[in-house]
Amino acid sequence: MKHEFRDIPNVKTWKKISKINKGWSSDEKYYIEANDGSKMLLRISDISKYNSKKQEYESIRKLDEFDILMTRPIDFGVCNQNSQVYMIFTWVDGEDAEEVLPMLSLDKQYELGLIAGRYLRKMHQIPVPLDIPSWKERFNKKIDYKINMFDRCDIKFTGADKIIDYINKNRYLLNERKQTFQHGDYHIGNMVINQSGELVIIDFNRVDFGDPWEEFNRIVWSANFSPLFASGKINGYFKDNAPDEFFRLMALYIGSNQLASIPWAIQFGQKEIDVMMRQCRQVLQWYEDFESYIPNWYIRP
Repeated sequence: MKHEFRDIPNVKTWKKISKINKGWSSDEKYYIEANDGSKMLLRISDISKYNSKKQEYESIRKLDEFDILMTRPIDFGVCNQNSQVYMIFTWVDGEDAEEVLPMLSLDKQYELGLIAGRYLRKMHQIPVPLDIPSWKERFNKKIDYKINMFDRCDIKFTGADKIIDYINKNRYLLNERKQTFQHGDYHIGNMVINQSGELVIIDFNRVDFGDPWEEFNRIVWSANFSPLFASGKINGYFKDNAPDEFFRLMALYIGSNQLASIPWAIQFGQKEIDVMMRQCRQVLQWYEDFESYIPNWYIRP
């Protein structure tokens, strides 16, 4: 048995172990198949992340009471002579949603978007710790950091000033925002279509707490592949009655992400820089240089 798997219970019952080289997480990930035919996902991290990983695991366990198709937690602990942390989840068989969605009928794309929105609304029923700072304080610091990071970046994109102006004019929307559990990276890249054609949510390794509406900042990835899915996600979440304030805040959150996207991409090379530059131009088109706060791909119910 490999050195990395020492001290994990039932490790001797594993008949197949395959490393997964996919995704942006720093965790080591493995596909596990046991003698009884059960399939699992193993994630391994350095022991220095014990507290954050424990919080992550316990937060995901709270979702067990909800009727959501998702990867489920099985076990958590330390391994390799207390030098690493492990988490084990159920494995989800299926195909990546970003590959399957564009091939589905328009009605099916919208239907799955509705389901994604309903799932997200259920996740947001989990409350935050009592000692968490206000959202106004937390996110204004994020905005300041991202604007400063963009200002110091050598690579600029046309229209960034429009985004910054919109953000600064709408910071007041952050006041008195409630906070809940967050998936942390809720978009079609972390969703699977199973063999029955159902949507399944995976990859909770960025769980956090914050304004539940901030979760829609990743909707740009979904809208790129399927505007119908993205629209359905909004309509499903709000039961076909999304408030005006939501769209104003979503524009703020999406704009804020665009400012940080180029400095983030630099460490990964020109290919990722090009991807993010295209996305920034696309977002500016969606929002008509942020003269509008409702993206032009959105389809009302």
